[in-house]
Amino acid sequence: MELSGPRALVRNAWAVNRPLTGAGVLLGVISMAALVGLVVDPREITGQGAWAKPARFAFSFALYAVTLMWLLTFVRGRQRLVRLISWVTAVAVVLEVLWVVRAAAVGTTSHFNFSNSFTSTLALIMLVIISITALLGLVTIVLLLLQRVEPPALAWALSLGLALALVGMAVAVPMVISPTGAQEAAADRGLGMPIVGGHTVGRPDGGPGMPITNFSTAAGDLRVPHFVGVHALQVLCLLGLLLTLGPRSLGPRHRVVLVWIAASALLVLTGILTWQARRAQSVTSPDSATVAAFVVLAGAVAVATAAVFLHARTTPPSQPESPG
Repeated sequence: MELSGPRALVRNAWAVNRPLTGAGVLLGVISMAALVGLVVDPREITGQGAWAKPARFAFSFALYAVTLMWLLTFVRGRQRLVRLISWVTAVAVVLEVLWVVRAAAVGTTSHFNFSNSFTSTLALIMLVIISITALLGLVTIVLLLLQRVEPPALAWALSLGLALALVGMAVAVPMVISPTGAQEAAADRGLGMPIVGGHTVGRPDGGPGMPITNFSTAAGDLRVPHFVGVHALQVLCLLGLLLTLGPRSLGPRHRVVLVWIAASALLVLTGILTWQARRAQSVTSPDSATVAAFVVLAGAVAVATAAVFLHARTTPPSQPESPG
């Protein structure tokens, strides 16, 4: 019997890239299992359901694995390197999620947990693993830039999207390597430092948060720019695909400029959100300076986008397709 629907999609993906397909499917299953855990397990960790973080991490890394798999289909002639990137990334993201799952299962935190030698070693190993994942993402960007991907707008969307994902990963680095002032003060008093770092700025992790994401509604939260930067990859890939479909009034160069406008906007947005979080300000309670920054960004994007469409209307449609 011929397979159809999701089963056929998974079968075709498996034929193209087994490690990343396997990782994506496994993490998808873990994400759904974690959602069940949220319903049946009443425990909380840092003010949220014990299985909320595993569910989010599994879904996010599944999405990354599937997106990376698609990006690697554009790479030609370097199959050994593609296999290396695929296998190492697949193993890395699965290990990262299993680490988070293990912590939830025993009722403790994963990131920032240096309470004993075992959790400290795990945290350091995971930091090395995710750094390797980011490095392989950088290698993938280089491979994509060396390819002739058509149309050019899609080529730029792939490379710039992955670059922004790496920026989003970089935003998370200070969260896991920089102790807070309160943690340093406790260490100075001889109380040790069982927790190093944190995602909340201005108060300890936990407390009131937004639904699903649990972004703090009482203080700054570096997970917000981290989220925007990492998932800018999917936003730009989708934009690149949409621009291949139309509108027909846009020439190849106009489409490339629109991709660059979107990428620049997402980069600046990530910067604004990082600036906001660093000032211990919740994303739900922006001050006048933050609002002004958002307004300036939105206005600049609107003006630049309108200029592209206006120029396209006054430009003959028969432009040759330029190389990516």
